[in-house]
Amino acid sequence: MRILFTGGSGKAGRHVCRYLRGKGHRVVNVDLKPLDEPGIDNLIADITDSGSMFNVMTSYADFDELEPGTGVPAFDAVVHFAAVPRILINPDHETFRVNTIGTYNVIEAAVKLGIRKIVFASSETTYGVCFADGVVCPDYLPMDEEHDTNPMDSYGLSKVVNEKTARAFQRRSGFDIYGLRIGNVMEPDEYDRFPGFFADPACRRRNIFCYIDARDLGQIVDLCLKTDGLGFQIFNAGNDTNSVNLPNSEIIRRFYADVPVTRELHEDEALFSNLKIRTMLGFEQKHDWRDYVEDPRAIQRAEKLLLA
Repeated sequence: MRILFTGGSGKAGRHVCRYLRGKGHRVVNVDLKPLDEPGIDNLIADITDSGSMFNVMTSYADFDELEPGTGVPAFDAVVHFAAVPRILINPDHETFRVNTIGTYNVIEAAVKLGIRKIVFASSETTYGVCFADGVVCPDYLPMDEEHDTNPMDSYGLSKVVNEKTARAFQRRSGFDIYGLRIGNVMEPDEYDRFPGFFADPACRRRNIFCYIDARDLGQIVDLCLKTDGLGFQIFNAGNDTNSVNLPNSEIIRRFYADVPVTRELHEDEALFSNLKIRTMLGFEQKHDWRDYVEDPRAIQRAEKLLLA
């Protein structure tokens, strides 16, 4: 596929761009700064400028596309990740403006230009836990896509608005527009943070103990691009397990004692449920933290067996 990708220079975007390139797609990254990666094209543009979004979606990717003499090739899909990535970087009004106006501009241009597959980045923060003032617990566990979205911060609110924007354009066009409520993104070199999570599990409460390996996020985006006919969909984008080395029974006892549990949970099953992407898209995680981090519990069990 020929894919226009906004925000490919960011933390999550660069890994997803690499993954899509590895799957044989042609990726054109649209960002305020280029991504220095072989085989990925770049255009510098601001998502908050509507004309720029129409322009980049009708642009050549690089000089090689001039050779056939048949005009500008059409994009097959748009993946929209560009955004202010959290609160406390820009003032709140600017975070909200960039994220909401930018998303409107990207989706509007894609729909009006007839690009029938659009994937956009929403966020775990829509559920209102991550950036809440004080301690806020989920309404129920595991937290799935039917859970209420009721944030009290500018970033989470911008993502809720973006989901409504996407839904409106899907209703108007009938195109496939899929939103990903992306969990806490972990790059390959960030697994050295996990022993700190094990030592202080409470630091993961605001993330609902979730994480998504950036490479597994690439797989999810690729699956979205390959899966047609679902209309408007929202998916939690997280890994299969929690980001701490505690069983669910212990996590719930410590942090969610009064939260209803709606179904039986495996002890390591993610409380930020990814069941929908597994059943509807066929997602199979490739990168569990256990592949990269020694679990102190497992080491202690092994030592006890050796001493027995």
